[in-house]
Amino acid sequence: MQFVPWRRLADWKCTACGDCCRCYSVVLSFPEWLRIVENYGIEKTTSDIDKLYIRRKENGVCPFLYSFASLSVCGLQHIKPKACQLWPFKILPKPQYGHASEAAYDAFQNRVFIYADIACRGLRFGRPTWEFTNHVLREFLEIALGSRSVQLKTTSALVFADTRRVFSPPYVVRRL
Repeated sequence: MQFVPWRRLADWKCTACGDCCRCYSVVLSFPEWLRIVENYGIEKTTSDIDKLYIRRKENGVCPFLYSFASLSVCGLQHIKPKACQLWPFKILPKPQYGHASEAAYDAFQNRVFIYADIACRGLRFGRPTWEFTNHVLREFLEIALGSRSVQLKTTSALVFADTRRVFSPPYVVRRL
C-alpha cells in the first residue's frame, strides 16, 4: 500500500468497482464482529491470535460483495465495519506516512493526519475542491471519531431499498 496526503487530492468518489472488497482483509472490532455473527453466522468471520476478520471466500473476495452489471455493492451497508467505511482513507493522530503539513486536517478541535491509499480508483489528484475538503473529509472524520454512522458522501452513490435482503428481487437501484 502506498499513501498520499489528502492535500494532493482534488476529490474522491466511490466508483463501486469493488477493488477494496477484493484486495484487502477487513479487521473487525468486537462489536462489529458480534453484529456480523448475529446477522450472518460465525462462519462469515475468522480470527488470528489478536484480531477478528471477515472470512474471505476461496477466491479472496469479501462474502458480502455483490455485483450487478459492472457495479459492485456492499451487502453490509446497514452494519458496515468502520474499516470499510473509512477506506481508502487513513485518519491518524500522528503523521505516519510523511508530509505532515499536507496531511494535517483540523476539525472539531482535533488535528488529525489524513492519507489516502493510491490503489483506489475513486481518487482524483489535484488541488482539493471545497466540497472534498469541507464535506467529504469531514464525513470521514466524523465516522472515524464515532459521531456519525450514516454514510452519505463516503460511499457509492447507489441507493438500495433494503440491503439486508441480500438483493433478492425486487430490489431498487438508482444513481443519486
